[in-house]
This record gives sequence, structure tokens and C-alpha cells, in this order.
Amino acid sequence: MYDYGQLYKIPTVLMRGGTSKGIILRKSDLPADPILRDELILRIFGSPDNTQIDGLGGGTSTTSKLAIVGPPTRAKAHIDYTFGQVSLDRQVIDYHVTCGNFVTAVGLYAAEEGYVPLTEPITYVNIYNTNIEKMVVAEIPVKDGQIQYEGNFSIDGVPGSSSRIMLHFLNAGGTFTGKTLPTNHLIDHIKLDDGREFDVSIIDCVNTLVFVRAEDVGQEGIELPNEVNSNSELLNTLEGIRVKAGKLVGLIKEDEEVSPTTHALPKIAMVTNPKDFKTINGKVVKQQEVDIISRYITMGSLHRAHAVSGAMALAAAAKIEGTIPHQLISTFQNGIKVGHPSGTLHVDATVEKREEEWKIVSVANGRTARRLMEGYAYVPASIL
Repeated sequence: MYDYGQLYKIPTVLMRGGTSKGIILRKSDLPADPILRDELILRIFGSPDNTQIDGLGGGTSTTSKLAIVGPPTRAKAHIDYTFGQVSLDRQVIDYHVTCGNFVTAVGLYAAEEGYVPLTEPITYVNIYNTNIEKMVVAEIPVKDGQIQYEGNFSIDGVPGSSSRIMLHFLNAGGTFTGKTLPTNHLIDHIKLDDGREFDVSIIDCVNTLVFVRAEDVGQEGIELPNEVNSNSELLNTLEGIRVKAGKLVGLIKEDEEVSPTTHALPKIAMVTNPKDFKTINGKVVKQQEVDIISRYITMGSLHRAHAVSGAMALAAAAKIEGTIPHQLISTFQNGIKVGHPSGTLHVDATVEKREEEWKIVSVANGRTARRLMEGYAYVPASIL
């Protein structure tokens, strides 16, 4: 952090990782005091303000991502990574969650910044994610001694194509609750305050996910963001289920005031069996092109694509016989294809049952990433 008269300037990199976009900051450039650090970061993003017009945030949850990186604190890691979900409307950064999309950008950033020497044809970047205390391995393609940016791999929700970056989340089960099945049940029964009851499957893998059948909440499961986000009754129902499930697994205390922006976990997704659907761009995805369809809610709104962490939890759940996703899955060969509002997403999981408990050896997914800009973010010196 550098003094620039009445402004401070902070070295900043803006990157896209998967279908997320955000800012990467070095821990060494930030105040050691976490309160001052977060005040500074919120000012960089322009929060709290739903437009983030006076900052670098994009005005949506998927474009308001933060990565704080630094030297590794664990053996075999090349870099430490702390993820933050920066609130749009509150003076809050949520560190009790992680992002499977944005970690792709962190892997590429580590290779670009020299945290790991480049080796051909693949440079393996070992990322220690401090939020979940797990290792993530990113495969960065390298050719002729340089990072290979060009390629023909594409992901729905991002225009164009580039080289594929494979992500492997190791030992991903029980990230936040200590168990892959936090309640030890394949299906739990949630009763809302108005008396309505819903079946859910709660899976803790990378993030903690609550899966509910779309039909049980009055939906087909192929709705697009404008349909879901304008349906306050549906969103209130999903939030009610999410909060009850969060209390059930101990992520939300009974007496806490809860909103989607204050308590990101657990996440919730509506799932349904394969069927034809249209994407937000009007493309028709046929039933046979997907194994399951999911509509993922983040910060109270439907994701325009699908969180990778949520898809990984879905893949793990689909491999556990008796869960709601397992009941809905059509096939499971070499991973699953998840249908989402922007198209499809391929993800795989290796799951084993050991001594009556389900262990997730690893979950994997292919993503793309790109450095968009680097330079300095400027903030008024008066905030520190």
C-alpha cells in the first residue's frame, strides 16, 4: 500500500475465473488489522452500494469476488488463498464460504506471478484455501516455457474459448461441518414456520449445499433468472428452507438475524430430472445433453450459470445412493453434466464409504480464467 498524497494506492489485479469476476490483492499490501483491511477492501469494491458505482465491483454477487493471496503456510502448498464474498448492500465481507470458480483465477495468477516454476506440459499449482483449510490443485497448461492461454475449451456463461484449467479439490467432504452428510441422513425433513414441509438432502462438499426438488417448491426446475428473481414467494420459501437447514447443521444459530447477504452458508439449489430447457441466450439444451438440472441460489438470487462449488457438491451427492440428486440422476459415467441457466457444466467426484461415513476423495472440474487488468486501486487516505 503506497501513500499518494490524499489517496492510498494498492496493487490490484482484476481477473475472471470461470463465471466469476473479482479482485486479487496481496496480503502484504493490506493492513494487518482485519477491521481496517476490510474497510479498505469494501472501499475498493465500492460497497455498500448495489451498483458499486464508486468502486471496482461489478454490481452483482458473481462480479464482487475477492481473493487475498500470500506465501504458503502449509507444506506442499505454493500459495495461500483466502476468498471473500463482498456484499453489495452491507458493510460485510463473508469469509465463511469459498468459490470454486474464482480459485481458477488464483491458480493462473500464481503461475503468472512466479509462485511456482513453470513446467511443461502442465504446471501444478497447489493452492491452500484458508477458508476451508483444504488443498486445491490447479493444472495450468504450459507450452514452450510459457503459459498456454489460447485453446478450444469453452464454458457456458463465458464467451469464446481458451485453454482448460483443471481444478481438483482434495479431501473435499465435511468442509464446514466435519461430515459429508452433516445430519447423518440422506434426506432430512424441513418444516417451515407456516407448517409447510419439504424433503432436502444436505451435503457438505467444498461448500455446504441444501438440495430440494424443484417440483416440491412449485417449479419445473428450468426457470431463468428473471422468472426466479421476480418471484418473491419462491425466494422467501427457499430462504426459509435454507435457514432451517442451516440451523439443523449448526451453521446458523437459533437466535441469529439471518439474510442471504449476512449468512452465505448453507447454499441452496433446486434440482430436477433431465428435460429440454432454454438458456438465457435462447439456446435449447436437449434432455439427453444433461444428467441433472440445477438452479443455484446465491445471495438471494438465481445464479446466471452455476457455482462450481455447488456443482461439485451436486456431483458428490449424486454418487451417494438415496439422496435427492441420486434419485434424479439419469446416468453417471465419467462425471455428470449439470444443466443450468447458461447451459451445461461437467463435474466429477470420487466418493467412498468408509466405516459408515461417506468420504469425498476429490472433486474435479474444468474451467477457464483470464487476467483482465492490473494496476493500482485508489482509496481516500481518510478511511485509515
